[in-house]
Amino acid sequence: MKLTELQVRRALPEDRLPLYRMLELYQHDLSDIWDQDLDSHGEYGYELDQYWRDPSFHPFVAVVDGRYAGFALVNPALKVGEPGAAAHWMAQFFVLKKYRRAGLGAELACAVFRALPGRWEVGQMRDNLPAQAFWRRVIGEYSAAAYTEHELTEGWWQGLVQCFVSGPTVAASPTDQTR
Repeated sequence: MKLTELQVRRALPEDRLPLYRMLELYQHDLSDIWDQDLDSHGEYGYELDQYWRDPSFHPFVAVVDGRYAGFALVNPALKVGEPGAAAHWMAQFFVLKKYRRAGLGAELACAVFRALPGRWEVGQMRDNLPAQAFWRRVIGEYSAAAYTEHELTEGWWQGLVQCFVSGPTVAASPTDQTR
């Protein structure tokens, strides 16, 4: 699929419901490796309000030709770095299946990295091998291979984490990237 017009921007309050619905699809996609159950409403559920309440939380949406295509949720909940350190954690990242393997995921990730310069941590669950390959490729290219990878085997979150630094780059606007 050829992406004609991709826009990556910070999510607005009116994006909350579409973002919540995409989160449901994301959680369903991971249901074979992420132990979750549906609630009494038939939803996985996700606390999104914090992304509009807390200025250290950053929601992004990807829109192709005016239609939602994916999202990225970033917060300061580091897994490798010291608590309280100024850095970003890619909490959730999703691209609709229709847009996968078309470059949208890499463009979304890089737009978010540019929008939030500084230290980054991006993690993948141990059994999510496609995500590990994707992030190693994208972060490797973005950082010119200047990243470290850690395997976390203890604690409530376990998996692989890539750590790198995103510097300020020339971009039209860090919160509204259009191609």
